[in-house]
Amino acid sequence: MTSPDTAPAAAERWNSRLWGTLLVLCAAMFLDALDVSMVGVALPSIGTDLDLSTASLQWVVSGYILGYGGLLLLGGRAADLLGRRRVFLIALAVFAVASLLGGLVDSGSLLIASRFIKGVSAAFTAPAGLSIITTTFAEGPVRNRALSIYTTCAATGFSMGLVLSGLLTEVGWRWTMLLPAPVAVLAVAMGMKLIPRGPVARREPGQGYDLAGAVTGTASMLLLVFTVVEAPNAGWASARTLLSFAAFAVLLAAFTAVERRTASPLVRLGILRSGGQIRANLGAVAFFGSYVGFQFLVTQYMQNLLGWSALHTALAFLPAGALVAVASTRIGPLVDRFGTPRVIAVGFALLAAAYGLFLRVGIEPRFLGVILPTMILLGMACALVFPSLNIQATTGVDDNEQGMVSGLLNTSIQVGGAIVLAVVTAVVTASAKDGGTSHQAVLDSYRPGLVVVTVFAVIGLLLTLTGVRRRHVPHSVIVAQGTAGQGTAGQGAAGQGTAGQGSAGRKETVQAGTARADAVDAGTAPTGNAPVQDGIQVPLGK
Repeated sequence: MTSPDTAPAAAERWNSRLWGTLLVLCAAMFLDALDVSMVGVALPSIGTDLDLSTASLQWVVSGYILGYGGLLLLGGRAADLLGRRRVFLIALAVFAVASLLGGLVDSGSLLIASRFIKGVSAAFTAPAGLSIITTTFAEGPVRNRALSIYTTCAATGFSMGLVLSGLLTEVGWRWTMLLPAPVAVLAVAMGMKLIPRGPVARREPGQGYDLAGAVTGTASMLLLVFTVVEAPNAGWASARTLLSFAAFAVLLAAFTAVERRTASPLVRLGILRSGGQIRANLGAVAFFGSYVGFQFLVTQYMQNLLGWSALHTALAFLPAGALVAVASTRIGPLVDRFGTPRVIAVGFALLAAAYGLFLRVGIEPRFLGVILPTMILLGMACALVFPSLNIQATTGVDDNEQGMVSGLLNTSIQVGGAIVLAVVTAVVTASAKDGGTSHQAVLDSYRPGLVVVTVFAVIGLLLTLTGVRRRHVPHSVIVAQGTAGQGTAGQGAAGQGTAGQGSAGRKETVQAGTARADAVDAGTAPTGNAPVQDGIQVPLGK
């Protein structure tokens, strides 16, 4: 039995291979975030050098989003079925090649194609990397610590990307494309030596891969992201946009019908009955969507109205990024003590406060009075919300479905960012039509967009508060009091899975797994799926 006194100490006994594995996974997450933020600042130079129109230039960014958001569900399930290590390393190698090509091409079309390929690669590395962590580190404080470090690398990569892009663009925009390549190659080489070979999801005899689900699910997500990205240009009420949304609805309905009937679904729909999963995914939409919209507005404000350079603008965001890098690694103990809903709720409250404070900006810069306090609140909010959402989405989920829930969460993040940014852009554009071209008129057109992102933060807060229903029981107490019950209940759950070969048995397993995830989210059930040694979850079959 692991006592409350010894459980926290287990986090200090990671061996060098575990640290190395986490380093490789963090490097991939760092590169994903770095790549997203670096290209934004380099767009003007890219457009001038390759003679791209504004519409074509948009797809340098949107191509990555399309590949990333459209294939995340497939990437997550592929990690479960084909092997997380294999999927992660192959996708990261493709990412390195695409980075190299993107820095060498002389055609706008080829550059956009390389960005799409990088997005597809990230759609496989992100859920595979997250699921490697959740199946390697024991559920509870140890995993929470690993996830906190992992998500910190995303925030750090994004912040550093803004600064590095400002510096590299002065030398040449191609360096913003080439920089990730050698880092990715090094990560692949280290990963081949350090990442453990875990098991793949077991399939019953006669069960095949869910090809119909993969086609309809991927097509629906690709179409949704494409439609949302193109809607501001085509018009939200245009026939093209409406038909695209209708086609998305048809594909989504077909995907749902396929998943209900197949024996090995791409996404087990029963997982969405979990309140913790629903709150995590909707919270991810509200969190990342509002952040992307806010960053877009603030960047426009600083560069177009205040006349700041790209580097100056990036440095203004640096306090938020630095705070996230420092604070995120300390979120694990907070989650263990108070539970994810409470930590996320505080984060959303700070996020709404940051957005609301920025509404006070004027034509003259107020760095100490408005901008700096906003960035501090923003950094605190991101440090609380982002790691906690990852913890909530992956807690209480069986190992063979970790890739699936990781794909779901990352899909919510990417689709949320695309949707909210499109809404903010539409609101700002509509407001600008009613005003003039003076600085005050432009600032007034930004304010409704700031209201939109604030509303999304408040929605995220209200959704999270629905999960704060009872006193949270710390994980250490759960482990100490629930070990005996875990053995009995775990055997019963295993019996359900073995006996439930038919549809009735699968329904029982779904209900048991959903109830367990909700109980763990609330802090009222014991956790753990695989053997644990010194606080580290050992992959089965290793």
